[in-house]
Amino acid sequence: MLFKNKKVLGIDLGSSSIKIAEIDVGRKVSTLQNFSLVSTPPMATSGGDIIDVGLFSDAVRQAINELGSKVKHASTGLWGSSIIIKKISIPVMEESLIPEQIRWEAEQYIPYDINEVNLAFKVLKLNNRQSDTMDILLIAAVQQIVYTVSDIVNSAGINCSLLDVSGFALANCFEANYGVLSGQVIGIINMGSSVTNFVIIDSGEVVFCRDIPVGGLIYTNELAKSLSVTMSEAEGMKLGLSSGQAVPEEASSIIENTHSLVLEEIGSSIEFFQNTSNSQLSKLYFTGGGSLTQGFSSALRQLLPAERLDPFLSVGTNPKVFSDQYIEQIKNFSAIAIGLGLRTLGDS
Repeated sequence: MLFKNKKVLGIDLGSSSIKIAEIDVGRKVSTLQNFSLVSTPPMATSGGDIIDVGLFSDAVRQAINELGSKVKHASTGLWGSSIIIKKISIPVMEESLIPEQIRWEAEQYIPYDINEVNLAFKVLKLNNRQSDTMDILLIAAVQQIVYTVSDIVNSAGINCSLLDVSGFALANCFEANYGVLSGQVIGIINMGSSVTNFVIIDSGEVVFCRDIPVGGLIYTNELAKSLSVTMSEAEGMKLGLSSGQAVPEEASSIIENTHSLVLEEIGSSIEFFQNTSNSQLSKLYFTGGGSLTQGFSSALRQLLPAERLDPFLSVGTNPKVFSDQYIEQIKNFSAIAIGLGLRTLGDS
């Protein structure tokens, strides 16, 4: 195995559940060695935002204890409204001069005080040939969310050594399993409870990344509101419908109608990308607990051809640790944790 002493735990801090993956990253094959999943305390988040660091940290500590790993470093994903990713064009210049230019550009595009955000960038290679401008992916993270996520992980007894963007981790998981699809523009959707991570990859390069403020919870809310039941009862109906159990007849039509709300949000992001670039999406890959909602995959295929993402297509699993049944159970919840766990210490 490669860089065993540089291994990190991939920690996906979801608003519904916390997922942690330990992966042996090899030159040819990477293998999942440990995985844990625990529920996020309901009072730890609100509308997808973290509101109680202590509760969140306790849950992360529980997940780490269940993992039983000796790895003491973590790669953690950032998500939500405090993360802004935008493609911009600047005059061609030496890379050493880009940071100063980026700071000036960011003041025009970022709706926060520039002194209160952490800035990063990536030079996009695809559209920078024979041009007097260069395309840059500008990444801005509000410092408060950086501090909050770091505190959660560090307080759980693990060093928060790498901070990534959840959408980029999703792309990392995809590439590890499907490789670089040269000449293809594909979108990846991870539908969580409160937020849907959406990333677009062009010939292996991330060119668009956005967190859409809808998730599986919208179906639960609509069921609860329309049928005058508790959120717990509504969630039970939603899960029951997905697993073929008997539920009130109205539940199915409510879910069906809610698909249109979700697809409108996803479709708007696709339309924005296609209107602001010269590329057209050819296919979508989807995952996440919210994507298991009855009829979602069929509804999504009304937008574009779509396929469920398999995070274990090429990433292996330790047969001494995991049964096929367990891997099947976690398949739709693990993509971001795996993408984070494929990182190593020292990654940029």
